[in-house]
Amino acid sequence: MKNTTHTLLIAVVLLLFATQSKAQDYTAAAGLKFGGYENGISGKYFMDKNVSLEGVLGFRQHGAVFTGLYEINQIAFNVPELKFYYGFGAHIGSMGQGQYRTFNGEYRYYNSAQLFLGVDGVVGLEYLIPQSPIAVSLDLDPRIELASGPFVDLAPGLGVKYVFK
Repeated sequence: MKNTTHTLLIAVVLLLFATQSKAQDYTAAAGLKFGGYENGISGKYFMDKNVSLEGVLGFRQHGAVFTGLYEINQIAFNVPELKFYYGFGAHIGSMGQGQYRTFNGEYRYYNSAQLFLGVDGVVGLEYLIPQSPIAVSLDLDPRIELASGPFVDLAPGLGVKYVFK
């Protein structure tokens, strides 16, 4: 009985270690991000196996916004290719004259160029397609707009990235 307990304990520790070591399956990725407000290019870089930095340069009608995010990545639902990530960051950008529709459907009209500056959160899932260099993500980016606000907004996003091992 004692031998079985030790063997089981060693097996559990090895499985936990194996799961932790697979928390990052690539070093960097580049791709496209389709959001509720901006569509653009994105890049993601892992600083270690669970921590990544992500940057998104999004373009919208009459403007552009750069968002930088610090993310924690973890295996989701015991599926090694599926990662749950969450984090925080900030955005900066500008928009020319026009209208801005917030997530709740409210319109904000701007008669001149506007600076966008604020803080962001992110929560999402990313799936690395097995036997391929493609990752697909779906996330929510709650924002607090400070420069042209203040107001709170929520931006959904769909990402497709090519991963570099």
